[in-house]
Amino acid sequence: MQQVTRREFGSLAAGLSAAVMTRPAFAQSSDEPIRIGHTMPLSGGLAGNGKPALLAHRLWVEEINAKGGLLGRKVELVNYDDQSNPAQVPALYTKLLDVDKVDLVVSSYATALIAPAMPVVIAHGVAFVTLFGAATNDAFHYERTVSINPVGGRMQEDFAKGFFDIAMSADPKPKTVAIAGLDSDFLQRSMQSARTQAKNAGLDIVYDKSYPPSTVDYSPIVRAIQAAKPDVVYFASYPPDSVGLLKAVNEAKLTATVLGGGMIGPQITAIKAQFGPLLNNLLCWDVYAPEPTLKFPGVEAFLERYRAAAEKEKADPLGLYAPPLAYAQMQVLEQAVSRVGKIDHAAIGADFHANTFSTIIGDLKFDANGEWEKERNLYVQYQGVKGNDIEQFKKAGIQVILYPERYKSGKLLTPFPAAS
Repeated sequence: MQQVTRREFGSLAAGLSAAVMTRPAFAQSSDEPIRIGHTMPLSGGLAGNGKPALLAHRLWVEEINAKGGLLGRKVELVNYDDQSNPAQVPALYTKLLDVDKVDLVVSSYATALIAPAMPVVIAHGVAFVTLFGAATNDAFHYERTVSINPVGGRMQEDFAKGFFDIAMSADPKPKTVAIAGLDSDFLQRSMQSARTQAKNAGLDIVYDKSYPPSTVDYSPIVRAIQAAKPDVVYFASYPPDSVGLLKAVNEAKLTATVLGGGMIGPQITAIKAQFGPLLNNLLCWDVYAPEPTLKFPGVEAFLERYRAAAEKEKADPLGLYAPPLAYAQMQVLEQAVSRVGKIDHAAIGADFHANTFSTIIGDLKFDANGEWEKERNLYVQYQGVKGNDIEQFKKAGIQVILYPERYKSGKLLTPFPAAS
C-alpha cells in the first residue's frame, strides 16, 4: 500500500493541476439519472474501511431512490477501485469527470486518497464532499469542499488532546511518553498533536520516531520503546501497521500506564475479532461507539440496515467506523443539492458553508475551510472484552467513551495490558 508522505502532499497542488482540463458544460435532462462518481479502496491496505463505506453509499442510493430520487431524478453511483494507491486517483477522477461525465463527485476514503483528487476536482470546479480526510484542504483552500471527519480545523493541536487529558487523569500521574507513527500526512499530523499535548501536559518525551510505509517488522520499534520505559505510549498508525504494532507489543509484553493513541485499525471488525481480550485497556481514537451517550437520531436504524446488507455482501459486519460517516457524507451532498434545486456547483459549494446539516452522526456545521466548526475526536477504551466473538462489540460498555466529557460513558482503567 502506498501512502502520501508529507513532502508529496505539499507538492500535489502544483504537480497535478496542470495535468487536467476544465470540465465541459453539458445539458441536464430530468429523464436521465443523476450520476455520482467516486473511487474507493476496494483492495489494498485501506479496503477494510473502503468496502463498508461503499456499502453505506449504496444504502443511501436505495433510500433516496425509494423516496423519488434527488431533484426528482434517480441516482446512480459510478465507482472505481483506487486500490488504496494514491497514484491511481488523479486519472480515475479525470475519467469520471471527462469521460463518464458524472454530475457530482464525492471522495474516496482517507487523507492519502483524497489529496491526489483535489487538483482534479478544483480544475473542474465541482463540489466535493470528502470522507475521513484530515486537513486536505489546507494546501488548496478550495471553497467548494467540506470534510466528513470529526478532527476539526486544528488537527495538529487538538487531535491528541483527548488522549492526553485522559492519560493525565491516571494515578499515579504519568511523567514520560513515547510517540511512534507512520510517515504519512494524516499520521504525521497526529504525531505533531501528540507532541503539542505532551508538552502542554508537562510530559518528558523519551522516544519520538517515524517509520516508513515499507516497514514490516515492528519488533525493533517496540523494543526501543520498551527500553525507554515510558509511562504513556502514543501510536499513530494505519490498519496494517496497527496490527503489526499490537502483535509486537503483545510479544514483547510491553507495559505502560496508558497505551494507544491515534491508531486506525482497532475500529475494524476483523481486527477486533483477531485481538479480542488483548485490546482490553487500549485507549484509541474513534468516531462512533454504541454507547448510550452517543445515540443520534437515525444511526441505530441505519446500522440495522447496514448489518443486514453486510451479511449478504460479506462486508464489515459491525459497521461502527466508516459506514455512519460515509452515509452522512451522502446526506450532506443530498441536502445541499436539494436546497440549491439544481446541479450548480458554485451554489452547492456556497450552501456547504452557509447551513447546518442534519445527519445520522448529529448536526454538522462547516467552517470556511470545510472542516467541522466543533471537533469531535472520540477516545474510547476497550473494557471487558471476552473471547473473540464480535457480537459483544454491539453492546454498550465494551468501547467506553472517555472523551469528550459530553459523551463520556465510563472511567479509565489502567495499566496496559489489562490484568488477566
